[in-house]
Amino acid sequence: MSIESDIDNISLEAKRDAAPLSVLPTAAKNAALEAMADALLAAEPAILEANRRDILTAEDKGIPKSLADRLALDKAKIAKMADSVRAIAKLPDPVGRIIDEKKRPNGLWIRKVGVPIGVILIIYESRPNVTADCMALCLKSGNSVILKGGSEALNSNEAIFSAMKAAALAHAVPPGAFGLVRSSDRSAVQRLLGMTGRIDLVIPRGGEGLIRDVAEHSKIPVIKHYKGVCHVFVDAKADLRKAEAIVVNAKTQNPAVCNAMETLLVHEAVADRFLPVIADALRRKKVEIRGDEATRALVGDAKAATEADWSDEYLDLILAVRVVKDLRAAMEHIRRYGSQHSDAIVTEDKASAEAFTSGVDSACVFVNCSTRFNDGGEFGMGAEMGISTDKLHARGPMGLEELTTYKYIVVGDGQVRS
Repeated sequence: MSIESDIDNISLEAKRDAAPLSVLPTAAKNAALEAMADALLAAEPAILEANRRDILTAEDKGIPKSLADRLALDKAKIAKMADSVRAIAKLPDPVGRIIDEKKRPNGLWIRKVGVPIGVILIIYESRPNVTADCMALCLKSGNSVILKGGSEALNSNEAIFSAMKAAALAHAVPPGAFGLVRSSDRSAVQRLLGMTGRIDLVIPRGGEGLIRDVAEHSKIPVIKHYKGVCHVFVDAKADLRKAEAIVVNAKTQNPAVCNAMETLLVHEAVADRFLPVIADALRRKKVEIRGDEATRALVGDAKAATEADWSDEYLDLILAVRVVKDLRAAMEHIRRYGSQHSDAIVTEDKASAEAFTSGVDSACVFVNCSTRFNDGGEFGMGAEMGISTDKLHARGPMGLEELTTYKYIVVGDGQVRS
């Protein structure tokens, strides 16, 4: 079968079964999700073998270590995938929820009700767990999903998809609910991005290059985040022990993800006390510091930061550090160089915290905690479809509610408009 025929069949099935899927009872969806979690665990040997083949192929191609880390699976990661699916099963069903309702003076009852978006296309790189998360989230939110993973994870995605889909079909889920594009040919993506009559929304997950390419070529609405240039600002009235723990976690807990801190901003009033201490803590974690002149005066082994460093998403153990005059200067830096993803302030001053949260226009703004919490699982969503830095229609971690839209249901008793 040609790429074109395969994609046509997948998209037709997805569109056809979007309607029955949208009204599938909550109990049926939850039973299917539990079965899908069981299937992941049962298929563990097959998934690990498929992942081993992917890793060997990736190593032969010399892919970067950060990419290899995202690709690799083990028993613990598969168990975590299954746990995420079960967590989604336990969440309230967003389909049919009453968002708002009111009675008009003429007696009309108007209800705003959550409904599925329809058919969602996910284009993603590297992480095989995205396959499981997206299948589970789309099923619970009543959407058909078409998955187009990267060539580096082709075998892993296939093994996960096959196990989960077989389990779902045994629990009354229509077959078009899940589609996997197995081709690694770029023409497959181009064809998918032109299917305006069959696909309702595109969500790309991956590097900035992938997301920009999808946004540029898609004829379908795209929810995107280009990159995560995340900041932590240590205020003059910060608890410096608290700040040290937050900074180390935000940078080193998993540096290869979009919610890891890339730039540290330090108020000049505490720089001489804080920077030598945090530099020593980061040094123990093998973090390379690239600083401005004030930072390098206090941290002897810091490299000189260039203009490009302030807007770079390293996804590595590299950190840009700048000493700023005050809160206003910190917010100006974030506005100029940030990506509206995740930004944090460490302060014990309520007024500073409120000024930061109101003045920083990012998808998630944190006070006295790590940027690493910008995550669907940490927000109680079970998992996430991605983290959006768009403003329409979803922003931040995209869970079940963000995968629905709404319609108005108006109930009357014979009223006519005069």
